[in-house]
Amino acid sequence: MTTVNNPPADSPPDDSPPRVGGWTRFVTARPRLSLLAALVLTVLAVLAGSGVTDKLGSGGWEDPGAESTYATEALEREFPDSQPNLILLVDSGRASVDDPAVAAEATRLAERLSGEKGVVGVGSYWGGKAPALRAEDGHEALIAARITGDEKTMGETLDRIAPSYRGTQGPLEVKIGGIVAVRHEMQTIIQEDLTRAEIIALPVTLVLLVMVFGSAVAALLPLGVGIVAILGTNAVLGALTEFTDVSIFAMNLTTALGLGLAIDYALFIVRRFREEVSGGADPTTAIGTTLRTAGRTVLFSALTVAVSLAAMLVFPQYFLRSFAYAGIAVVLLAAAAALILLPAALVLLGHRVDSLDVRRLFRRGRAKSTGHGTEGSTPNGRQNGTEGGTEDRTAWGRTATLVMRRAPFFALGTTAVLVLLGLPFLGVKFGTADDRQLPSSAESHLVQQHIRDGFPGTPGGGLEVIAEGRATQAEYAAYKERVAALPDVARVDGPLVKGDAAYFTVQPEGEAVDEAGQRLVGDLRATEAPFDTKVTGAAAVLVDSKKAIGDQLPLAAAFITVVTLLLVFLLTGSVLIPIQAVLLNALSLTAMFGAVVWVFQDGHLSGLLGFTSSGSIETTLPVLMFCVAFGLSMDYGVFLLSRIKEEYDHTGDHERSVRLGLQRTGGLITAAAVILAMVMVAIGTSRVTNTKMLGLGIALAVLMDAMVVRSLLVPAIMRLTGKATWWAPGPLRRFHQRFGLSEADPTPVKQPNPETNPDTDSERNAVGARG
Repeated sequence: MTTVNNPPADSPPDDSPPRVGGWTRFVTARPRLSLLAALVLTVLAVLAGSGVTDKLGSGGWEDPGAESTYATEALEREFPDSQPNLILLVDSGRASVDDPAVAAEATRLAERLSGEKGVVGVGSYWGGKAPALRAEDGHEALIAARITGDEKTMGETLDRIAPSYRGTQGPLEVKIGGIVAVRHEMQTIIQEDLTRAEIIALPVTLVLLVMVFGSAVAALLPLGVGIVAILGTNAVLGALTEFTDVSIFAMNLTTALGLGLAIDYALFIVRRFREEVSGGADPTTAIGTTLRTAGRTVLFSALTVAVSLAAMLVFPQYFLRSFAYAGIAVVLLAAAAALILLPAALVLLGHRVDSLDVRRLFRRGRAKSTGHGTEGSTPNGRQNGTEGGTEDRTAWGRTATLVMRRAPFFALGTTAVLVLLGLPFLGVKFGTADDRQLPSSAESHLVQQHIRDGFPGTPGGGLEVIAEGRATQAEYAAYKERVAALPDVARVDGPLVKGDAAYFTVQPEGEAVDEAGQRLVGDLRATEAPFDTKVTGAAAVLVDSKKAIGDQLPLAAAFITVVTLLLVFLLTGSVLIPIQAVLLNALSLTAMFGAVVWVFQDGHLSGLLGFTSSGSIETTLPVLMFCVAFGLSMDYGVFLLSRIKEEYDHTGDHERSVRLGLQRTGGLITAAAVILAMVMVAIGTSRVTNTKMLGLGIALAVLMDAMVVRSLLVPAIMRLTGKATWWAPGPLRRFHQRFGLSEADPTPVKQPNPETNPDTDSERNAVGARG
């Protein structure tokens, strides 16, 4: 990247047309050919990405290198009966489960299930009269089995056998549950919800874009960029499934970021292009200026978002890594489409980019009532004169003036409010994802809820210990006695011995994954034994997941911080601004984290939002939400800071640069944030709790960042730091002069006619853009 050096303020204006750069020549030389090639690639992406959802997994929360994962795999291999993943909940109606007719039919059902291909380890209450498999009211009991194979094979087997067992079976009523059923139902619901979210998001987004641009043609361009990015990412995910596991939850991020970021980037590029064209530039020259200014900022912004998402690659869980794969792909594709395809389309459209202006009927009346509200505005956003400009005549100009006049009040007040909103997160409780992610009407959720509420000892919620190495019965018995003597142990079952391996089941006294259960995991792992022991179970998986995230979290945080500091320094040349950017971005996320705990953990608004609270937050969700929301906050921060830097390079007036930067980008940042928030809310209509939490939480974070942090906190802090904001030591200044980036356009542009500037109207009517 090269530095753009501005001419001295007193140098005579240069009326020669700006030089068209190599990148501009590349993207505009054959615009029709570029669009045709894009169309062909998009069609190929549709073909490559078709059926990708069937290849995606619905798990990935476990650390593959953890002790609990090893123990689970060993038990599946040596004792498949110990790891049932299919549950048939048998309801005998008014009769007792011990009634002879009920017992006979249930036994036949279990025998038939044991003969199914791909099903092993079938056991039932009627086969051994185990009390844990019989409901306390005596009207329900369980048949447990294991479906073998990978996730896709298990889903196919479930689809094949489920219709034969679900529903009325003689005197019995059967419902199907278990881990396989939960994950399969979750996958189906996510696919349905994602389709519905796209149906909601696309027309709403188009309407909002028409409101922002006024022109239906201009509004369709960002939508086209987003669709290209989404389809391209689906193809990338489809290719990745050939080499690694990818979570189906990543599809939601693909849709949200694909639309949101494409709209962000296209908004700024189209807006700048319209400014230049309305100022008298021909389309090719206008594209050259646009790519040198807004285009560079878009590229820079894409890098900052990609960096935040890339941090998830350091974690071992494929759930988090999947979001990194999808996020990085969609960000880069959105930027590529905005910087290659969009310029080609704009060159072909030229002035026709403002065609189909749906607000033409309203302009004349507004012009009579307001006059030339933008008199003195130049295409690149600067005002004529140094005093008495129009910056204070707009809502954003007045807001910036007020905030900087009362900077201490706004800085302290806004910070206090954000910290207060984040306080509920201090009470966060981490847990594992289970059936309560599904809607209460989902069959597998109903089965698991019946087991939790009506069966003794939380079947399937205990801890399992696999013992490897030859041992005598006396040694097994001694170990069992030591385990039974541990605190919070209700009972110990086993051992079941097979060759040199054996396993024990340890039932805790409390809930499966509460604090006592997690302490018991540590106690079991510390218990001496004459053989190797490994512990698994829900509490063990949670303990290992928390450790894996805790171990890698400092590395991820350091990666995001260091790279963000470097990128923002390259953009601004300041030492202080990168530090401010990182701290304020993190502060902008407090409301999101506080709301996540208050709503989804504590259960407030659960009835309104339609979910079942499990009393905890899945361990990986805060990491995911931080990386995504931090990246999006940096996206908006880069747009604001780049414009402030441009004004400061041009005038050297710090306060006026902050005011003009907010004035010229505040409306568009707010409009982009509202559109992205609407997309995230559409994702948040999902019936799966984690997806709902992700969509609604990030929507809140985006709105808080754009409307509070960028509008109030950033100008207040920059007013307090004054010109010291731009300080850097000599070596770093020289480094920035050599490698830094500036959005400032060195070439003067002709003054536009305020009466014919299309962007004047579109900005004034953008969501929250001006008064």
